[in-house]
Amino acid sequence: MLGSAGTQAHGLPEHQKPDEIAIMSQVKTVEQLRTVLPEPRETTMAKILPFLDEQAIDFLRTCPFGLMATAGREGPIEVSSKGDEPGFVHVENERTVLLPERAGNHLAFGLQNIIETGRIGMIFLRPRTGETLRLSGRAEIFDDAELLAAFAKSGRPALLAIRIHIERCYFHCARSVIRSHLWEPEHWPEAKRISFGKIFAARTGGDEDQAAKIDAFVEKGYTTNLWSNS
Repeated sequence: MLGSAGTQAHGLPEHQKPDEIAIMSQVKTVEQLRTVLPEPRETTMAKILPFLDEQAIDFLRTCPFGLMATAGREGPIEVSSKGDEPGFVHVENERTVLLPERAGNHLAFGLQNIIETGRIGMIFLRPRTGETLRLSGRAEIFDDAELLAAFAKSGRPALLAIRIHIERCYFHCARSVIRSHLWEPEHWPEAKRISFGKIFAARTGGDEDQAAKIDAFVEKGYTTNLWSNS
């Protein structure tokens, strides 16, 4: 499919294939990278801290959503969403935070990566705030009953708790959020629900009825079973 100005839908000129572009212009060294993106200013580097400052602590106390990136010894890097009521991240001290693990799909790719390497990075978002908070460091997983009970919601304790020892922390500027109109409802597309039923049925030889049943089960997880998989 062609786009505007004689380009294909993916944005490349018709006569150029993706592999040709990579061969011609792939950036392979830090020196090449820095010809496009100069070294950051000293003032930019100064915002990177090995701990949470006052604004970061305040941000986490009212933050409802984050993305958790982990890396195992082998295989792809995983990114999973972590969302809860505002303030779900517990600040133990300026160098340590805790967050609960809730009911989900049980794939546990990220948790397995933490067990393997302990490497973790997170980015936290707060509605109507352009800046985002980035943390990276080392993580551990705990199943202490008293600790999990402290994270209970609707009478259900957390399944696990993830403790992050912060090595690097800083606020990311708002330009990407502003460009995307992320918090501007007038720019949002029409609401759309993903059908897990279609995905599973297509891979198991199921029909539309089976797909509908799976979607109904998923919908129950979004409502009455929000805090559990029962």
